[in-house]
Amino acid sequence: MDFALNEEQLMLQQMVRDFAKERLEPIAAEIDEAHRYPAETIAEMAEMGLLGMMVPEALGGSGMDTVSYIIAIEEISRACASHGVIMSVNNSLVLDPILKYGSDAVKARWVPDLATGKRLGCFALSEPGTGSDAAAQTCMAVRDGDEWVINGTKNWITNGPQADVCIVIAMHDKSKGSRGTVAFVVDLREAGVESGKPEDKLGICASGTSSLIFEDYRVSEDAMLGGVGEGFLVAMTTLDGGRIGIAAQAIGIARAAFEAAVAYSSERKAFGGPISELQAIQHKVADMAVEIDAARLLAYRAGLKKDAGERYSKESAMCKLYASEMAQRVTHQALQVFGGYGYVREYPVERHYRDQRITEIYEGTSEIQRLVIARSVLKAAAAKVG
Repeated sequence: MDFALNEEQLMLQQMVRDFAKERLEPIAAEIDEAHRYPAETIAEMAEMGLLGMMVPEALGGSGMDTVSYIIAIEEISRACASHGVIMSVNNSLVLDPILKYGSDAVKARWVPDLATGKRLGCFALSEPGTGSDAAAQTCMAVRDGDEWVINGTKNWITNGPQADVCIVIAMHDKSKGSRGTVAFVVDLREAGVESGKPEDKLGICASGTSSLIFEDYRVSEDAMLGGVGEGFLVAMTTLDGGRIGIAAQAIGIARAAFEAAVAYSSERKAFGGPISELQAIQHKVADMAVEIDAARLLAYRAGLKKDAGERYSKESAMCKLYASEMAQRVTHQALQVFGGYGYVREYPVERHYRDQRITEIYEGTSEIQRLVIARSVLKAAAAKVG
């Protein structure tokens, strides 16, 4: 097995790394403090092809593979986690399901604008009372002729305040549970839907999050993704890809904290020399380095399986679970290396510490990832016995 990146991936990595260092890193603290959506730099990312990375070139995308996507999100998130999640949602949670489940007409209408940044997308699955119980939708879609009418509230919608387009999952027959769901691509600039007040969050503060309230919103049946009863399937397969993007985000956050801690340990003097000479600090550095590499390799494996057209639900859950919890451990240890300075906003490690926390929650909590992994492992074991 060859772990080396190819020439195209190396060029992409350097291009995105340079952009992130020059354009995102200098503004990351300011937009976090102001809770300001970075429209200008998101537009620049769109010009670079980063908002439609896995979209075919014929539809306005970059036509790249998933490993390239992982590389790019890591580099963006290392500089600013808010930019990373905005990019991840548009690529993984919006464009992927449209490409996989949308009709040719739906693709033609939405994909070019989303891939080139003319429009921004979001994904609406969670609700105020459901959370991880994604099959218990209360947002209803009722058929009315050749249209569907949607009523209900969706919660925790990343990009919600800024998005133009939404993938919405709704219930049409509660008696059927997860098989009574539908998925649509909807235009958020049409009448019948409003964005709620932006959430005041712990981290990724430059990324907008809000509820979406649907009141008699009408959408054509032509806008459906998959068929009637397949909304839950659309959501779960979409999250498989989304979890890879969040793993890459977590890796980028962890790497930022790690690199800052390594640099600081060489500058900070204590007990007659730089603290990097202390065994306690060296052990932290070693542990952080190993964990970041392990998480990256898990993400690459999931990406390779996705690109090969193989089932990758278990692998995406593994990389998301490990990377997010790894980032918690790494940012914690990085803050310890900084000591009291890590606790103040003069240094970026406190922002990385805050930004990391959501990676263990959105697109499936760590608890949900463990369920996905365990069920896959146990199912495979049962098949062997059978």
